[in-house]
Amino acid sequence: MKKMMILLLMMALCLPVSGMAGDKKDPLAAWQPKFDPSGAKYTYILSNVSHPVIEGVAAGYKIRDKVWEKTNGQIYVDFRPLSQLGGEKDVINKLKFGAVQGMLSSSVAAANISDRLGIVNLPYVVDTFDKLDAFRSDPELWQPFAEGALSRGILVADITGYGPYGWATTSPVNNIASAKGVNFRIAQAPVNMDTYKAWKLKFTVLPWPDVPQALQTGVISGLDHTAIVCNITKKFTIAKHFTELNYAQGLFVHLINKRWLDELPAELRATFLEVIAEESAASRVATRKQQQEQVAAAKAAGVQFYQLTDAEIDQLKKMAEPVLDKWGQKIGSDYLAKVRAKLGS
Repeated sequence: MKKMMILLLMMALCLPVSGMAGDKKDPLAAWQPKFDPSGAKYTYILSNVSHPVIEGVAAGYKIRDKVWEKTNGQIYVDFRPLSQLGGEKDVINKLKFGAVQGMLSSSVAAANISDRLGIVNLPYVVDTFDKLDAFRSDPELWQPFAEGALSRGILVADITGYGPYGWATTSPVNNIASAKGVNFRIAQAPVNMDTYKAWKLKFTVLPWPDVPQALQTGVISGLDHTAIVCNITKKFTIAKHFTELNYAQGLFVHLINKRWLDELPAELRATFLEVIAEESAASRVATRKQQQEQVAAAKAAGVQFYQLTDAEIDQLKKMAEPVLDKWGQKIGSDYLAKVRAKLGS
């Protein structure tokens, strides 16, 4: 009888329990490759912290499939979204040493690699979809940016996006005065900190995984982010108000370890970079559409949207001029002046 009881107990312990980790669905199951990558001559590990439901992230999978097709299976882009390889600061270090070959880095984090990459985060410089397209398509503006991190052994191959920045808040913010009552979460990024100091707004620097609890507990009462991300990641369930500030474009900067890139045969390297350019351009078009769709969906769910007056936007721009002066010295005053002049910023 004792032996029977022990046997039954062991069988019970071995049975799967509903709701345990083994039963969880793979959030990336729909994006698995439809080919066997084991025969690839070259593997390109590409990291990102976000979910591929965002168009600027999904570009990683589209690049994977197109590179495989165009190189006849010689290069496998092993795309790892959802922070599979760690947070952005950790991955940046891995990228520098070549442990990771590529990264779709958020533009706010990219400024930690090179000051010049911070130009796309400066307030009201590359702030609209049209200005972003103009910035990318003009060699005089794009090339210095693309080469901005070469001293660190990193090339900027291209950019994708996640929409224009604004304020998601737990109470209405339709003027600067009401913004002063909000504690905004901002990214761990030097440009953003300088901007919020210049605007004289209260802010807290928090890693993205800490945001949901901070919102729920009232540690923060606002987010500096985009409508696309706030709606997709359910931040609007708590912060039900959004101020369309549109002071910068949320971007993923495609960074490549230059040493790895240079080791590719010339023809493969050209094809690889060509595909990245094509798919990144297509992604930027898709992001415009996603912005409209996500704003419409948020409004339908009851999120209230606001805009500051032109006079108050002008006030924010004037308050931010010292930030542009400071960063102009870091990234090159002539370069910043050229970008602002050509983009009408």
